[in-house]
Amino acid sequence: MERETSMGMIDFKRPDGSSCRGYLAEAGRGKPGIVVIQEWWGLNDQICGVADRFARAGYNALAPDLYKGRVTQTPDEANHLMSGLDFVGASDQDIAGAVKHLAAISRKVGVMGFCMGGALTIAACARVPGIAAGVPFYGIPPGQLADPAKIAVPLQGHFANQDDWCTPAAVDGLEKAMKAAGRSPEVHRYDAAHAFANERSAAYHLASANAAWERMLGFLGKHL
Repeated sequence: MERETSMGMIDFKRPDGSSCRGYLAEAGRGKPGIVVIQEWWGLNDQICGVADRFARAGYNALAPDLYKGRVTQTPDEANHLMSGLDFVGASDQDIAGAVKHLAAISRKVGVMGFCMGGALTIAACARVPGIAAGVPFYGIPPGQLADPAKIAVPLQGHFANQDDWCTPAAVDGLEKAMKAAGRSPEVHRYDAAHAFANERSAAYHLASANAAWERMLGFLGKHL
């Protein structure tokens, strides 16, 4: 039986006092919270659907609109939008504001995201206060944005073995850097391609997506 949820677009405050829009799906006051970070396509129906799925699972989920209303289905335009994104602002303002907004209605707040959102999940875990756990999917930020050694919160990563963007070598490097700093990341690798968890992608791999979702819910249930 699915839980009753409320959902829709809201405005929330960033640390600098300005506003950001986002899609909020609520499970109820005092439930755990999760910030859902978009892929390079923008805040589209698929990402809103992930937030809805979290709400049905008992989480207050907020997906910030990092592209300020812009959404695309074209890889070239998506690459252009991602290349033009202020990643520090996205992490330290938009995501930080989403974490603070959820903290007001949730007992603890985690962060997760896919692709670009996976990279920003790791960045936020290294840069933003108030995060209790992070779950990146097939995304790793450049070292100048986020030092893996500074990630002090529990981290569970989901990565694809056939991925030429977030490569297996990059995943190995992240894991090695965190372990060298005394961290214990939980890293899962799947015999699938990049975007295997996106049901609208040609790379969608049902078995891997389901395994990753169940592992994530177990991990978040433990830490949130």
